[in-house]
Amino acid sequence: MMPNAIMDQQDDETVELGDIKLSPGFLLRIAQVKAFESFFAQIGGLGIKPGEFTVLWVISLNPGLKQGTIARTLHIKPAHMTKLVSRLAKDGMLERTPDTADRRAVRLTLTPKGEGFVARNRAKFLDTDLAQRVALTAEEAETLNALLRKFTGLD
Repeated sequence: MMPNAIMDQQDDETVELGDIKLSPGFLLRIAQVKAFESFFAQIGGLGIKPGEFTVLWVISLNPGLKQGTIARTLHIKPAHMTKLVSRLAKDGMLERTPDTADRRAVRLTLTPKGEGFVARNRAKFLDTDLAQRVALTAEEAETLNALLRKFTGLD
């Protein structure tokens, strides 16, 4: 069979993935994309990304925490964290304060605007019903969350 004949017979609606479907890394990446699609469908108009909200959320629970500590905890590269924090500070969501013991370190706190934003949008961002929208039962969603916490070491 000629290469063009093979290409003409290819079904573009069905893609064989083979054993890659057994790879946790691949599955987690596809799950992340689906979660982000849902996220942007719900709150795309708020002008904030999931990672930015996560940083605001962590600061709301840990006011005054060092920027580097948050970056390490959330696995954010230092250069990216610096840009993210600069944007949130420019938007009036957080304040940066030099650490008194180590002038190279920066401590982060939410501004009243940031606190209000987190409080108003908590449910939208945490999106705890995502699992139900992707055909999981409540028990399956609970199991998935437990397994992901164990896999990531956050359990």
